[in-house]
Order: sequence, then structure tokens, then C-alpha cells
Amino acid sequence: RMALWLVNLGRNVLLWGAISAVSLVGATLIVNLLKMVASYAQKWHHMRSIPSIPGFLPFLGHSLIIKPDSREFFQQMISYTEGNRDVSLLKLWLGPMPVVAMYNAEVVEVILTNSKEIDKSFMYKFLEPWLGLGLLTSTGNKWRSRRKMLTPTFHFTILEDFLDVMNEQSNILVNKLAKHVNQEAFNCFFYITLCALDIICETAMGKNIGAQSNNDSEYVRAVYRMSDVIYRRMRVPWLWLDFSFLLFKEGWEHKRCLKIVHAFTNNVIAERANEMKRDKECKGDDKGTTFSKNKRQAFLDMLLNVTDDEGNKLSHEDIREEVDTFMFEGHDTTAAAINWALYLLGSYPEVQKTLDNELDEVFGKSDRPATLEDLKKLKYLECIIKETLRIFPSVPMIARSINQNCNVGGYNIAKGSQALIIFYALHRDPKYFPDPEEFKPERFFPENSKGRHPYAYVPFSAGPRNCIGQRFAMMEEKTILSCILRHFWVESTQKREELGLSGELILRPINGIWIKLKRRNTDES
Repeated sequence: RMALWLVNLGRNVLLWGAISAVSLVGATLIVNLLKMVASYAQKWHHMRSIPSIPGFLPFLGHSLIIKPDSREFFQQMISYTEGNRDVSLLKLWLGPMPVVAMYNAEVVEVILTNSKEIDKSFMYKFLEPWLGLGLLTSTGNKWRSRRKMLTPTFHFTILEDFLDVMNEQSNILVNKLAKHVNQEAFNCFFYITLCALDIICETAMGKNIGAQSNNDSEYVRAVYRMSDVIYRRMRVPWLWLDFSFLLFKEGWEHKRCLKIVHAFTNNVIAERANEMKRDKECKGDDKGTTFSKNKRQAFLDMLLNVTDDEGNKLSHEDIREEVDTFMFEGHDTTAAAINWALYLLGSYPEVQKTLDNELDEVFGKSDRPATLEDLKKLKYLECIIKETLRIFPSVPMIARSINQNCNVGGYNIAKGSQALIIFYALHRDPKYFPDPEEFKPERFFPENSKGRHPYAYVPFSAGPRNCIGQRFAMMEEKTILSCILRHFWVESTQKREELGLSGELILRPINGIWIKLKRRNTDES
């Protein structure tokens, strides 16, 4: 009997223990759920006065009406901003998360100039497996320290050393394009992109990967596939969690591509570090000294030598973060800008003719490499690039996480909201840019820019987190465009509505950029 009683007692204890455990888990879930509902209700109440796009459902927000396709989503957002020019903010909900779209200069200024609002949106976390916590994705003291360390590496006198690389790769590009002279229209988008990729590889890593000669490079394919997968993940909530991401094909593709790009960068860093070590050991030797003088310096070399205020050097991991960030940010953006400029010049022959005259004034009939002094003289080309970035900003939108309850444009925004700053819409405000769809480089003549709101045009962002590489980008774009347009006359064969804009991480034409080429300085042009 005693044994039976003890067995029953044990069963009862286990049963009550199980019930208690389940109850505790259930209670914890209920408490967390109630907290989430309370937070959601509080944010909804706090932001109820902000104009909202139609189609809102409790908890689901606008998830059911947001288009999953990148082209459709971008067009959807642009149509909302165009239809609500009279309001300074527009609200939508991704599930329980509020997102505030901003496309008004006065409102954008408030966010971009606020030193407390420098945190990127949680969406940028999907870039961290690739870029780590580098300059693009880090925040707080780490970002401030890293920005301070890296700013000197983008000094104009240092950038001048990269001009040789830009000229060399531009000439390779011109030779590739020459086969299309007086032929049918062709898609120039990937020609330009591969040229930009070669330039960033050699300037960032000191590595010539020959992408223009070998466009089937495993590294090149991995970089492009990574970008596509990451942007899809940002738009699809069920891919946000790491474990669910790996249940889908995209998760495994991401893992495979990540291994390829990191292995490539790690190998380059190790090779470069060993070269510098050997060079240092041979410092007293004539051969070693000659090697040092002849070796072309890259950002990587500077990263291997840079120190913080305490004299600490960057670790291998730190360096890889920044090199990968340069690679990610430094080729797609400039390639897109150059492609859009060619499209617009081919669509506006009168603008191209004015540029022709400027190129003749600076270079004559010579095909010599461009110098820094030449680039400074190309004032009209600079206005063309600026107007191109107004109409087709390489980065069409960015997102920040709001760190505190604040009032913007007369509306209350709750802490934890996401601010979506839409540069594409901002640059089309008719108050600052009459006839915003028209390509008019003269908008950026000094006399026409005077008095314009400083945050009406921010293609490289602005404030504390503005683009550290904007001088590099402008230099590269001027070099490549001047090289192409000294050789060819460009004619676009697409109407604006045929481009198929896709506002992913980079503003791309889904249907490519199709142009025809003629030899410049001939009767044909």
C-alpha cells in the first residue's frame, strides 16, 4: 500500500508540475502578448493624426495590400506620395510596426540632422551577415569612432591616386562598347556595372578581378545574388526570422553566396597583409623599396594601417566589414548613376550637344587620360550628373529607426517607428523643381541653386550619416562618362514608361538601358 501510495503521489506531483509549467509558459505568453497589444495600441493612439494610406486592418496593418514584387511596390509607394503632396507625412503599417513615409524637405531635414536619430532601420540587420557592423550598419559609439577613422582615407588628395584605375577601366569599357557602333540598340547596363565593379575591386582591395573580361566570375555572381536575396527578405515578413529564412530556397542561396564573398575578401586581406609584412621586412633592400614605390595603394592598405584615438589598429574582422561595405556600396550606386545619365543624354540630344562642346574645350580631339584638373573643369558634366541623381537617385529611399517620441511636421511619431525617407519623391517636389520630370542640368547652375532648400536634394543623404564616398563617386562618374562621350554619340531607344523602375536597394531599370552608339566627331553624329 505504501508503495502504491508513493507511486500515486509521484504521479500527482509530476502532473501538477506539468500543469504548473504549462500554466507558467501560458501565462508568460499571455503577458508578452498583452504587452505587445498595449504597445501597439499606444503607438496607434499616439500616431492616429498622421494621414494613413487606405487599406489598414488591425494588427495586419497594410500587409495585405503591399505589393510583393519590387517594381510594383516601388510604383505603389510613389503613387501614394504623388497623391499626397499636400501632406508632409504618410503612415503605413507593416503588421504591428508603424512606418512613416517622408518626402518633404522640411520634414526630411528634421530627421537627417538629428544626431540622436542615426540608427538605421531594423531592415538593415539583414545586411549584417554580409557587412557585419561596418560603416553602413553600425551605430552609436562604434559608428562615430569608425567614421572618424575612415574619413581621412577619402581625402581628395588620396582619391587622386585612384584616377589611373578609373581611366584604365574606362578605356577597357570604351573598347567593349566600340563593337556596337552603328549597330542595333543594345543593353548597356551590365557593361557599365562590370566596369564599376572592376574599379571598386582595384581601389578598395588592390585586386584586379577582370570582371569586364570575365563576367562569369563566381564572386561577381555571388555579389549580385546576395543583393537580390537580401532585398526580397526585407519585403517578406516570413523571411525575417533566421530559422524560417533557412526553410526557403533564398536562405540557402544566401548562405552559399555569403561563403563565397567572405572567402574572397578574407583571402585578399590576408594576401595584402602578407605583402605589406614582407615589404616592411625588406625595407632596407633596394628591391623592397622599389616594390613599395610601385605598388598601387588601395583602401585596404589604409585600413591595415589606420588607428583610432588610442592607437589601436582595426582587426581582420573590422577590415573585412569595411572592405565588404565599400564593395557593396561602391559599385552598384555609381554604375546606376552612369547608366541613367547615358539614358537621359540619349533622350535629350540638345543637352548632349552642349556637353560635346565642353568636352572639346577641355580635351580637344585628344583621347588622353583625364586628369584631376580636367575633371574640375567639367562643370556642365557635373550639373548633368546632379540632375541625373535628382531624377533617378541611385538609392531611392533609406530607412531610420526612431529612437524617441518626437514631433515632426506637426505630427507625433512614436518611439520604435520606422522613418522611410523617399529621395525619389523628395527630388520631385514642384515647389523646388518646377517640371520635375524634365531633364534640365541648368537647375544646378550656381545662380539657379541659390536659395533652394538644402534638404530638397540629397542624393548622397545628408547630416551626420551622409555618404562618405560621394567625392569618390562623383570622380568616377565624371571619368567614365567623359571617356565614353569623347568617343561616342548616344541615342536612347526607350520611352520613360518603358524602363520599368525597380526601387530595390538601388534604383534599377527592370528592362535595362537600351542605346545606340555612333562615332563622335563624324558627320553621322
